[in-house]
Amino acid sequence: MRANFILSEVWIGLRRNLTMTIAVVVTVAVAMALLGVGLMINAQVSLMKTYWSDKVEISVYLCKKDSPFPSCKASPKGVTETERAQLDAQLKALPNVENVDFEDQKMAFDNFKKTQSSSSILAQVVDVNDMPESFRVKLKDPEQYQPVIAAAKQMKGISTVIDQRAQLESFFGMLEKLRYAALAVALILVLAAILLIGNTVRLSAFNRRRETGIMRLVGASNLYIQLPFVMEGMIAGLIGGVMAAVMLIVAKVFLFEGTTSAFAANSQLGWDSVAQVITLTMVIGVVICVLASFATLRRYLRV
Repeated sequence: MRANFILSEVWIGLRRNLTMTIAVVVTVAVAMALLGVGLMINAQVSLMKTYWSDKVEISVYLCKKDSPFPSCKASPKGVTETERAQLDAQLKALPNVENVDFEDQKMAFDNFKKTQSSSSILAQVVDVNDMPESFRVKLKDPEQYQPVIAAAKQMKGISTVIDQRAQLESFFGMLEKLRYAALAVALILVLAAILLIGNTVRLSAFNRRRETGIMRLVGASNLYIQLPFVMEGMIAGLIGGVMAAVMLIVAKVFLFEGTTSAFAANSQLGWDSVAQVITLTMVIGVVICVLASFATLRRYLRV
């Protein structure tokens, strides 16, 4: 088998169907990029859930003087030192409670300033006296948070109870929907790529039907005849995979790192995971192109 002849036939096929080849490359690139983004989102969600699962807390806010909350009508002057100590003991006595930390107004105000820029209007109008005191309750099993919340809401001197997990679940839910949307679009584009590849190979085989007929007459095997067409699809898939890899690297730097840095630097998607996704998408892109070429040749190549 002469390698030079095979390569020349591949070049002729790519040049004759340049527009269709470019369409295949672009479709494969976009499809594999979206598939990779879906896989990266899946890995990122798993990392963030693992990171936050043992860090989520229940915030139990205490009543202040003249607090507007209905539960604070019995404590119009706010919670006294004695009542606060009793609440601390009651919270620590609840099942599934691992630790209880008290946050006074100054600590709450300092934490508030960390989340606000100095130029924001909210940071300029809020002072330390506006911040409520609270208990930060850490659970042994974050999944069993409902009994603790229900018990805390019944305690005298409690204004509101907020589960941080509920706030994170909405964000994770958005990421899940984004992942499924990216995978759905990727599957549609993969189907489009298969159809484009099949059409490209079919046109290439039709344009070279005379040459392939002569090759059959001189005793060339089916593999020898089909190999140039398959290599055309493989090259298109490989170029599309490389373009998808570049897009995935850009997504990692500008999308994933910028998003996760606001939540937890330790839960950012690693480059090793990105490399695995890139490798997988490139392999899938090449395999799809090769299989589509083989399937099309078996049906449409007549020599």
